Amino acid sequence: MKRIMRIKASPRERAIRALKNVIDPEIGANIVDLGLIYDLKVEGEKVEVLMTLTSLGCPLANSLVSEVESKLKEAGFKNVKVTLTFNPPWTPEKMNKELRKRLGI
Repeated sequence: MKRIMRIKASPRERAIRALKNVIDPEIGANIVDLGLIYDLKVEGEKVEVLMTLTSLGCPLANSLVSEVESKLKEAGFKNVKVTLTFNPPWTPEKMNKELRKRLGI
């Protein structure tokens, strides 16, 4: 019988996995692939996220920020800080290539 070795994910990898579970409901893609995460600082159980939204007047701003906080806490982070910025503004070019291709951009 083969033994499967599981490699423990680093705190940064856990944070990225958690953020990939936050889906922008208007586009139907996760916020990492959309390029909404501008900066991610992880130190032990502390995470700081600098993120943006697809538009300045996004009606889902509060719910997306709450979901980011929730998913990171579910991943075991105790101290989570999320900051929204619109500088620089988000553009479709910030999406990863696979997502742009899937959306026909």
